[in-house]
Amino acid sequence: MRTSSSSPRGSSPRRKLISVAALSVALLTTASAQVAVAQDAPSDAPAVPAARTEAAPGTPAERLIVGYKSGAAEAKSDKAAAADAATKGDKAGEDVDFRRRLGTGAALVDLGTGPTTADVADVVAEYRADPQVAYVVPDRLNKPLATPNDTEYGKQWDLFESTAGMRVPGAWDLTTGSGVTVAVIDTGYVTHSDLAANIVGGYDFISDTAVSVDGNGRDSNPADPGDWYAAGECGQATGGSSSWHGTHVAGTIAAATNNGKGVAGVAYGAKISPVRVLGKCGGYDSDIIDAITWASGGTVSGVPANTNVAKVVNMSLGGGGACSTATQSAINGAVSRGTTVVVAAGNENQNAANSSPANCGNVITVAATDRSGNRASYSNYGTTVDIAAPGGETATAANGILSTLNSGARTPSTENYAYYQGTSMATPHIAGLAALMKSANPALTPAQIESAVKSNARVLPGTCSGGCGAGLADAARTVQAVKGGTSTGSTYSSTTALSIPDNGSAVESPITVSGRSGNAPSALQVGVDITHTYRGDLAVDLVAPDGSVYRLKSASSSDSADDVRTTYTVNASAETANGTWKLRVQDTASQDTGRLNSWQLTF
Repeated sequence: MRTSSSSPRGSSPRRKLISVAALSVALLTTASAQVAVAQDAPSDAPAVPAARTEAAPGTPAERLIVGYKSGAAEAKSDKAAAADAATKGDKAGEDVDFRRRLGTGAALVDLGTGPTTADVADVVAEYRADPQVAYVVPDRLNKPLATPNDTEYGKQWDLFESTAGMRVPGAWDLTTGSGVTVAVIDTGYVTHSDLAANIVGGYDFISDTAVSVDGNGRDSNPADPGDWYAAGECGQATGGSSSWHGTHVAGTIAAATNNGKGVAGVAYGAKISPVRVLGKCGGYDSDIIDAITWASGGTVSGVPANTNVAKVVNMSLGGGGACSTATQSAINGAVSRGTTVVVAAGNENQNAANSSPANCGNVITVAATDRSGNRASYSNYGTTVDIAAPGGETATAANGILSTLNSGARTPSTENYAYYQGTSMATPHIAGLAALMKSANPALTPAQIESAVKSNARVLPGTCSGGCGAGLADAARTVQAVKGGTSTGSTYSSTTALSIPDNGSAVESPITVSGRSGNAPSALQVGVDITHTYRGDLAVDLVAPDGSVYRLKSASSSDSADDVRTTYTVNASAETANGTWKLRVQDTASQDTGRLNSWQLTF
């Protein structure tokens, strides 16, 4: 709060400034001090509720918005409003300044930095006592409503950071995943209070007791007893602690959010069905196949029917070799029942074509990126990969993916949180996104979900040698594209390359859309892949079947970067969907050259 240079903070001839004589009396007699304090407050001012003094809960307002009655001089004259602010401040013992007139005609007045609630209340009381004042309210501080209050949320760069986060908060404004169950086919679940509210029934599919280490075979209890192993076991020279892997994965997908503790989940309105297939040394294909079948609503002999059928399956697991016919059959069955299957690309820094189930068909295969948006050093790559998502790198701990865990080295102990890295951590980001999409538009098929995830991805902020699929997943853009059924993820593409003349005529690439009814969506996605040595030269337009032109990108001499690889959103709801759409590209300046490699429309 600003104060006069000639007096201490908060001083005022009427209220805050105490003369030497008065101070001497106050020191001598408590009664006199009490009388002096009693005379401080405006005698005719009503009590001021806290809500009228705070910019946010617990934060005193530094500005007030004052509405004057229409007949008041202060309602029209800035000079009068400024004089009134000074008078009110003088009476309250505060320095109050007129800042500006708002569009509604109200006056914005400034109390400076650092006022206390009592300071604000004094000023508000003065305004409220004035019969010419219609209202006085604090200039409140607003924040994005989707930002959760979880205490560790600030460490979840993977969700919100602009560089390489997955832009999840923007999706939360549209959906949180409610009504969707995600099956986490993994090590099971160890109790965690930041996840428990979103856990529904699962199953333990481990049939071999040497692997299950819980003393029995298959049963309805998917609790994770720990997957630790001793030196010499599991083909390892040294032993390893329990990973609580399934619980970490589940937390990324659907940790309880806005509960004032821990972390936030990507689809925190969704439910998690823990399906246990991994124990000591891993898990067998046969158990995983049955788990995929059961989780998606299929029938498995000897196992009760699933009452929590999953529309999304997360498999952060894998091994070497080709996708077996048996595993592919289980995946195909799940997809045919309407379940999207999301799998990890693998952590061997090799072509994902050599890892299963990453190399299976009908799945969304996920590579991992680091905090800068590069392919993580361990992540598999290649044409098998569909999409990339944050997987972290824990060489610097805070650059990993923070999620729910347990502190037990062997058996369960106290709950905690920890940073992990891996395509296992990237995969649940996409499973969570799939849950958000299915919640926003329940009619989506697995193929449409995969198509929309890829067509709405953004260009990888960093580099990816070997290939990272369509790019870095963008949750906000993807959910917006499918929200309300206006965008189904159906994609029409042109891969015919066209050279773009240097400083020449525009080139046009056509895409013919047919078989659709009605108009195009209000969030039509236009994916563009242009190679160019100075993209600022380029003007890019979408031309509708009736000739209407939608500007996607204007030329700009200040945009000196290379290439245009991005997805634009166009409100094309006034256009008939069927017909020939065109992408028009023109180079408007000399010296730099380029090529339109491909483009696509996603309805």
